[in-house]
Amino acid sequence: MTPPNLVRTSQVIETLLVSRNHRGMAQLREVLEPGYLARAATLIRNCRGDVYIVTGFPVAGSFETDGPAGAIALYRLCEHLGLSPIIVSDESLTAALSARYRCETLQRESTTTSDESVAARYLARPPALVISIERPGAAADGRYYNMAGRDISDACVPAEAYLKQAPCPTIAIGDGGNEIGMGKVIEQLTHFDIHPAVSTCDELVVADVSNWGAYAICAIAYAVEGQIPDMENNIRQDLTDLVALGAVDGVTGEPTPTEDGLEADAGVKLMASIVKLLSETDER
Repeated sequence: MTPPNLVRTSQVIETLLVSRNHRGMAQLREVLEPGYLARAATLIRNCRGDVYIVTGFPVAGSFETDGPAGAIALYRLCEHLGLSPIIVSDESLTAALSARYRCETLQRESTTTSDESVAARYLARPPALVISIERPGAAADGRYYNMAGRDISDACVPAEAYLKQAPCPTIAIGDGGNEIGMGKVIEQLTHFDIHPAVSTCDELVVADVSNWGAYAICAIAYAVEGQIPDMENNIRQDLTDLVALGAVDGVTGEPTPTEDGLEADAGVKLMASIVKLLSETDER
């Protein structure tokens, strides 16, 4: 896919990703520089070395399907490109994933200590890229809140330091405004009925469901090579596997292979449309 086609198609997909607009992400898309999906895919394709993927949103004493599934898709892409991905999350998620994926468990520390420990880790082995997907971000008061406005700080281990201390580009993916990186559009979020996250990033990707943003980035990155793998079956299997490991739907709290209370095949159908669009663009 040529660069002009890539950018144009990226913008079409960016619109598709927020077409439901049940949380106002279409309004945020309007203030972001178009082409952010293509830029994110290019950052991944062009980097060499370690890629930290921060994820995990606590729900009902466990972790939700939205976030980890997208992180796994990104992890798979990074390995395909010869990179060294590492999933960073809470112990509940890393314990579930560590048999298959390289993981690092977040430690509960003070903000200062967290900054220092991450900086020391990066000094010893600098990452090439840091990605956050559906990870709670602290509000202006330093507390963490879910979309209903409930304070969930006791269940959250701060992870902002992974982006704040990064000596490399950073990407954040979110779907509500209370996730790490959403501070990039903080002015717009002040009009939302939420406690917006204040941390920022280099490239922000918004979608109706965070996983979908990750899936789209991966599809574009694969399309550059001219061949997209069977992402639809991977999505189904990843969600099923996550539920077997303890994940729940982030909206219903039920252990179902669904994302944010939406119909079971919503993400798969969207992915099929995106793959079709990318395939048609590549043929022109």
